[in-house]
Parts: sequence; structure tokens; C-alpha cells
Amino acid sequence: MFKGLFKKSKSTSNSIIAPIDGEIVALEEVPDPVFSQKMMGDGVAIKPTSGKIVAPVDGEVVQVAPTKHAIGIRAEDGTEILIHVGLETVSLNGEGFTVDVNTGDQVSVGQPMLTVNLEYVKENAKDIITPIVITNSNNSDKEYTVTDQKDSKAGETILMTYE
Repeated sequence: MFKGLFKKSKSTSNSIIAPIDGEIVALEEVPDPVFSQKMMGDGVAIKPTSGKIVAPVDGEVVQVAPTKHAIGIRAEDGTEILIHVGLETVSLNGEGFTVDVNTGDQVSVGQPMLTVNLEYVKENAKDIITPIVITNSNNSDKEYTVTDQKDSKAGETILMTYE
């Protein structure tokens, strides 16, 4: 009758932590329809103020773009997150990016993954705005809530929660 009465219940709520310092903006504000119309999935974007990108969740690196501008991570619960640094940055062919992780690596929240030369990207790409997208959100019954905070601190600020 009292079995399980004093066990701590596991919350179904999960969080995605900011991977970069900057100004948090709605995904709809990204000046690229692939992101703003959520074709790749739900999410949020950050206008970065620093070039250090850290892991937003505990999980596995499932993709590092050959051009180093994007990293995909699968969280322990199966949520797939894409961090896409800037717009039209694929054309930089990796210039201005230093990757610290490889596909298959296990990462923890706050672990450094990528360093970006923001000045170089500002001068040579369309925009430095960085979408953080849940690429499998369209195939999920999870509900996503974006923070109402305006500024992010890498590895600390909760960007999104989901259940």
C-alpha cells in the first residue's frame, strides 16, 4: 500500500541550456526561411557575443559539419539538437571555426565544442545569428517552451524546456 510513497518522482521536464553567450531571439526572427518557418524544427536563436560554443545537453555528438559551422547532438532522451552558427557560413569552408569534438563523442552540458572567430564570420557571412533547433521536434509529441529571458550565458541559461 505504501510502496513507492517516499520515492522521488522523476520529472518529465527536460532542458536545453544555452550553448553560447548572447541575445536570445525567437526563431521566427532568423532572416532565413528554413529556420524562421521552422522547416528544420522548433527552437530558438542567439545573436552571439562570444565565440565559445558549449554543449547544451548531455549526449552524443552525432554530426560535425565538414565545414565546421554546425554541430548535431542527440540528448540522452533522444532529442536531436542542431547548433548552426551563422547564416550562409557553409561557404566559409571551415575558415574561422575550430572544432573541439568529433562525431561519436559523449558531451556534458557546458563542455566546449567549437570556437568561432566572430569577427571573421561577421565580415564574411550573411549573419552571425545562431539557430538552435530541435531537428526531431516535428516527429515528437513533446511540448516546447522557450525562455522569456533576453540574454544567455553559455552553459548556464535555460533556453528551452520540454515535456
